[in-house]
Amino acid sequence: MTYRDKSSKFNKMPIRKVPLVTGEYYHVFNRGVNKQPIFTGKRDYVRALETLKFYLPEDPPVRYSKFMLTSKEEREKILSNMNKRERIIDIISYCFMPNHFHLLAKQNKDRGITKFMRNFQISYTLFFNLKYERTGPLLTGQFKAVRVEDDEQLLHTSRYIHLNPYTSFIVQNFQDLETYPYSSLTEYLGKNLEGICDKEIILSNFKDTEVYKKFLFDQADYQQKLEQIKHLLLE
Repeated sequence: MTYRDKSSKFNKMPIRKVPLVTGEYYHVFNRGVNKQPIFTGKRDYVRALETLKFYLPEDPPVRYSKFMLTSKEEREKILSNMNKRERIIDIISYCFMPNHFHLLAKQNKDRGITKFMRNFQISYTLFFNLKYERTGPLLTGQFKAVRVEDDEQLLHTSRYIHLNPYTSFIVQNFQDLETYPYSSLTEYLGKNLEGICDKEIILSNFKDTEVYKKFLFDQADYQQKLEQIKHLLLE
């Protein structure tokens, strides 16, 4: 029995009607149960980002919580071995928000996205529940995944994810958006040199990062208005 089997009460996901296909790109997202916060402070976001990075390689030998209890030397050894393994998915873009998160991901192995999301969501839920002395699911059922059908949609999905803190009014201006620490935009703009994203499939469409910023910001206010309209319709 593997460690994943031991977390069965968080591990049972409904069978997906539309299969996730290896080699394809998907917009993956989920939110807190009843729209409740899933991140309440810096340490929560950092833990989620660490967990995200840890479960990218195939077949991690230990769960992340156990990894964190090992010595520095043992952690370095485990990471060195894991870095030699193929990633089951590539992260293209990501953004963590107070009560939800977005990933733009490519599936590299059969069931790669499903395996990754199971590991990530179980690990983070156990951390959150232990920290805040709660029980039960943290996230809403099965994660959502929308297949990206062409290059244009890929670019627009990346833009949507990177603009999310601004369009949701978590940050008030573009300067704060550029430095929002829980989004891959800092990687794209060269402000985070230890990133995890496969950026080239997006950035290869632009002359430089300034052109990419223009691509983002030219549509920011329009996207913000769409978000306002959507919320009004749902109320």
